[in-house]
Amino acid sequence: MHYRWPWNSAVLDGDGRFIKSRKVYNEKGGESSNLSLFSIGSYYPEPAHRDRIRRYRENKKLFLGKHYDVFQRVQKKLSRRQNELLYISTNLPGVICKKSADFLFGEQPTFSAGKNDNSNEQLAIERLVEGNDLHILNYESALSNAYRGDSFYKIRYGQEFGGMVGKESDPFRVIIEAQNPEYVFPETAPGDANRIIAYHIAYPVLVKHGDFEDWLLTTESHYPGRIVYAKFKLDPIVVTVDNEINEWRISAELISERREVLTGVPYLLVVHVPNYATDDCWEGIDDLSENKPLFDEINHRLSQIASILDKHADPAMAVPAGTLGEDEQGNPIFRVGVDKVFEVMGKDEVVPQYITWDGQLQAAFMELDKLVKLLLINAEIPEIALGSGDAGTSGASGLAIKWRLNSILAKVNRKRQYYNKALKRVLLITQLLEIACKGSQDYEVTIPKVKFKDGLPDDETEMANIMSIRTGGKATISQKSALMWLDDLTEEQADVELKRMQEEDAVADPSIFQQPGDGE
Repeated sequence: MHYRWPWNSAVLDGDGRFIKSRKVYNEKGGESSNLSLFSIGSYYPEPAHRDRIRRYRENKKLFLGKHYDVFQRVQKKLSRRQNELLYISTNLPGVICKKSADFLFGEQPTFSAGKNDNSNEQLAIERLVEGNDLHILNYESALSNAYRGDSFYKIRYGQEFGGMVGKESDPFRVIIEAQNPEYVFPETAPGDANRIIAYHIAYPVLVKHGDFEDWLLTTESHYPGRIVYAKFKLDPIVVTVDNEINEWRISAELISERREVLTGVPYLLVVHVPNYATDDCWEGIDDLSENKPLFDEINHRLSQIASILDKHADPAMAVPAGTLGEDEQGNPIFRVGVDKVFEVMGKDEVVPQYITWDGQLQAAFMELDKLVKLLLINAEIPEIALGSGDAGTSGASGLAIKWRLNSILAKVNRKRQYYNKALKRVLLITQLLEIACKGSQDYEVTIPKVKFKDGLPDDETEMANIMSIRTGGKATISQKSALMWLDDLTEEQADVELKRMQEEDAVADPSIFQQPGDGE
């Protein structure tokens, strides 16, 4: 059966009203491009993306320290008695992800429009950055990118709270926000899996009707210049023992919900940032998946060491025969499993003693140390960055410390190139969308410049020495600026402090205020 329906496409003005609308008809009843992924009878999540989504979820558990949920197979390595012991893990995955994000966005980058500080273009860039808390958004993106491998920015025009409060408190504006990668299904160009031509965002929503519940799939398909919105009815088909739904089947489309919005921007309003990638696939590569065997073995080794130490802490005891009490039949009364005491024949040869065994702890700790070092090599994190190993920096210059951090700085620089490209695109789209929705602005659209920091503390002494050499010993900063910078003073406070300094100098040497000819 074929359907024919109208669906509205429009651009919104500053008050959220339609300012341009048209009627569009689909003669084939649903063969539009976004239905290539979401058609009647297809599955959600789309089968080709299930492994990617599963990887996202597993790696997030690793990042949060929930290793037992990921490495349950460790139980197969332990005996029945050891299965009752606590599984011990160390959250090295979290350290790996946080270190990358700290070096990349721990210090806020600066955004420049390439013009003077008070230009309309520069003020517009600063307004868009600060108004969307882009610095925090960037850090959270880098943190999640490290364990997922993919991050997405979405730019939209609307209200932050979706109309729940009035326009006076929540005005219409351009909003930059993070998009959960689990709900993003990119569409690539034929023959080029690295070039994305459309982004399909789809997420299931539970809708209750009295005592009944329905699952709806809300989708938005981003194309250059337009967004297509649609909704579908879902039927759960795979439910886990924890009552979680992992797979649905699309059973119908709500035709009345289909609509198209023209954005007025010749770009997709979604920007992808891979952690790092290859040239034959759009998917990014995360920092954790390749190290899962090492995480598993480190946790297993810690669990085994704990098991050995527990046995040493509560050993059994051997005593000579006849030491324990006897029952009516003359048999010794003891329960080895409970009392951990048993008799040994040969009273003259056995001395009461604890029974211990050589658990080869030294070898176990040596293996653990080697595993951790191998993990840090694979993760490109030198021990000095974690404050362990040969981390002494006493007397070392900033340049020397920087060279010792070369591996992690090279890793962060690799990530920085992807974020530099993405943030330029995000702010360009943001400007274009603001002009398309609010009309002409008092600035020209510019591609901003992004200046990143290296994430390392500055060595002020070394910098001062370099400046002194380059300027021939001349001053490179005024007294006022030095006071404001070193003591965190405002300009007025610095003026007061300078006046006090001049008064003290006058008391110490009154001649500095004498004019030529005075006292003659």
